Amino acid sequence: MSNFVVPSAAAAPAARHAPAGPLPGIASCISRQADGVHADPGALGPALLAAVESVLLRNQYFAGLDYPVLIKALFGHGPDLPRNPRGETVVRLADDIRPFDPRRRALYRAVKIADGQAEYYFEPLFLPDADGVEQPVRLDIDEFIADMWTKGIRFGIDVAAVLDAIAGGAAGRVVVARRLPPHPGQDARVVEVSSDLHRSDAPRQLANGRLDLMSFQNRFPQVQRGTRLLQKLPRVQGEPGFDLSGIALAPEMPADLELGEWSGPGTGVDRVAEGEFVVALQDGFLNVEGSRLSVGDKIVSHDGVSARTTGNLQLEGDYEEFGEVQENRVVEGESITVHADVFGNVVSRGGTVLLNRNLIGGSARNADGAIVVMGMASGATIHSANGEVSLQRAENCSISGTKVTVVEAVNCEIVADIVEAGQAEGCAIAAKRVAIERAAPRGHSEMRVFVLRPDCRRIDEAIGMIRARVGQFGQLAQQRRAAMGALTAQPEVASYVRLAGRVRKGELVLTPEQQPAFRKLAEAVAPALKQMAALTQAIKDIEAEQQSGMALLAKLGAQRARHAGAVSVAIAQVDGDITVRALDVDPDAAEDEGARNLQPREIKARLRDASGAELLFAGGSGSFSWATEEVATP
Repeated sequence: MSNFVVPSAAAAPAARHAPAGPLPGIASCISRQADGVHADPGALGPALLAAVESVLLRNQYFAGLDYPVLIKALFGHGPDLPRNPRGETVVRLADDIRPFDPRRRALYRAVKIADGQAEYYFEPLFLPDADGVEQPVRLDIDEFIADMWTKGIRFGIDVAAVLDAIAGGAAGRVVVARRLPPHPGQDARVVEVSSDLHRSDAPRQLANGRLDLMSFQNRFPQVQRGTRLLQKLPRVQGEPGFDLSGIALAPEMPADLELGEWSGPGTGVDRVAEGEFVVALQDGFLNVEGSRLSVGDKIVSHDGVSARTTGNLQLEGDYEEFGEVQENRVVEGESITVHADVFGNVVSRGGTVLLNRNLIGGSARNADGAIVVMGMASGATIHSANGEVSLQRAENCSISGTKVTVVEAVNCEIVADIVEAGQAEGCAIAAKRVAIERAAPRGHSEMRVFVLRPDCRRIDEAIGMIRARVGQFGQLAQQRRAAMGALTAQPEVASYVRLAGRVRKGELVLTPEQQPAFRKLAEAVAPALKQMAALTQAIKDIEAEQQSGMALLAKLGAQRARHAGAVSVAIAQVDGDITVRALDVDPDAAEDEGARNLQPREIKARLRDASGAELLFAGGSGSFSWATEEVATP
């Protein structure tokens, strides 16, 4: 910048007391403001470098220099520049620009530069005073940085090391600056997004290191349409380094690759904002040929599931089986359809479980979806954690789900939020809402119906206790504020607070004669000020506790509203002795601790035990209906 003009060393003292504003000749780059020397955020880099160079080469230095800010502004290296409340970048370089006293400059020795670092020899230093007597002096970090600049070191000064050496005062050679080598980039590469890309008939290894001889490692690798199989990680450019002189050191260019060479039939390259992926264009098998992936049709098996053909299956997608699922075999996947009888266990992680024939002695479980059995279920466990269960006929089964619909149930334990049954004999049924067309006992098995009624008494008690406690916090806070007001009303305290505020803001400057009286006043009111500080902290603590209590009240209120729903039972025809009871349940229990998520043995034990339940109906004929007020009121 040819128009960059900086006051000379002789004029610098006057400049120190100049009003805030742009420095002469460099209005577009550096300015002196009320809080120090600032740089224009729009003129960083080379323009600012020229301005800083001009300042330092004119025998001046930046006093109170913020070295990390300077390096970021000049070279773009280091933490982000600070921002003001409006979000604008602030580049405050230093407190002031001062002349570099030639006598002080003479204290700074030559620096040794080798192998990308600079060494400086620190030693005790002396300067003659006005009487010519040698007096010990110390180096100054701001002067040191300015002197290093004139010696060609513009980057990489270890400010902490220099400060330690200056403070220590011992003689010795210290590394004061280091070159920053360029950070190498990374070549483009391909990574697997899907964890299982290769078929393996080897026994599956468990998490504990043991082998599961009943399962193959990966019998049917399969993917769904749109599944990302491979991802190209683009080459990553390295970061430049800097020599001690401030010259950028460029890193080497990383290598690139073409992802299309990895894509075969049934797959394609998808280029999106997230990156480049090899994706499946259809549901089906996954085949790996060399470095190319291809996807065929979906898995449809006609061989059945047995120890000989497939072992236990753990699949990542949908599965359709036309053969039997033999006893003790496990089929795990998403949506599962079986057209033959199931004697084993079907486990879905989400989707629909459809069994077109019978479920005999096995189980059907779904973590997030429906279960449908078109044939008969006998001696089976049927459980949907978050879905409906639909059955035609069930005998001696344990059934649970959000909603259970069964045409005919005999000697079953059923737990759900809603149960709808055409005919139920000798069953134990528990739900919030129960609707049965015909209910009857079966042999020695009683017919029991339990209405699960949320018991919100504990929540109500907790709300009452917390509300009372929150009110106490308000009273305590008011008492503390009253005590605070009494202290601030004391004349000496009020006078000190008023004077101290003006002194702190710079509105009032005490003369040497006034300072002893001010200190004496401070000593006199110190106990009161200490008590005021304690009261202030106590008020803050009380208000924090009060806010926490209010938040907890809101949470408990929402929890009560969520759980205090209506319950009902309706039995159109009672054909033999049955009992209907209302069973209070804890609405605070976690979802996975609810009755419908218990093990079959626990479900059976709870439903066959009537202790603690309110008897609503006991009879052998007619009909029965009951509901809470929320249901009964239109």
